[in-house]
Amino acid sequence: MTNTAIDPRPAYAAVSAWMQSLLAGITADQFDKPTPCDEFDVRALAQHIGAVGLRSVALAEVATVEGQPFLADDYSAEAYGATRERALEAWDVAPLGREVTVPWGVVPGFAALGMYINETLVHGWDLAVATGQPAEFGGDPAVVEGALAAVHAALPAEIRGMEGVPFGPVVEPRDGAGPTERLANWNGRSAAGWVA
Repeated sequence: MTNTAIDPRPAYAAVSAWMQSLLAGITADQFDKPTPCDEFDVRALAQHIGAVGLRSVALAEVATVEGQPFLADDYSAEAYGATRERALEAWDVAPLGREVTVPWGVVPGFAALGMYINETLVHGWDLAVATGQPAEFGGDPAVVEGALAAVHAALPAEIRGMEGVPFGPVVEPRDGAGPTERLANWNGRSAAGWVA
């Protein structure tokens, strides 16, 4: 079925459930607030998160994200939940070792899904600190530690700033930073001004 010993689907199920709960926790007066992801306010980030869910479905169903939106029209928790269920069902039968096409190249399905785990966790942190929700993933800590190990290998500090690398320089974690915050730091996010 796959040439990796690590099946990313349980982790994806867990982090996408967390994301759905964060989307459900946004209040109507928060959609225009800024987020640590400079290009997005809360509304645009929710739209992008919805699109990431749609891309996860497309990878499992047709092995490419070509033609998928960058921002989803419906960014509600309910829409994300429906997309999440569709993604989980599709990945349940999709071959994890099959090559898929993502914006950064052609990679095995399990590797692409792993990067979407990273993106979901980091954008979850972004959304949580922007809307005053708990910003540390509340599930199995091994999920975030696994994402940290994977992203350290896939996105080393040395390549930041190179053409085509959409991640800022690694940020040194503050004292007491939890694993989700440290993952956000590795992806170029600073907690300064966001976390007391």
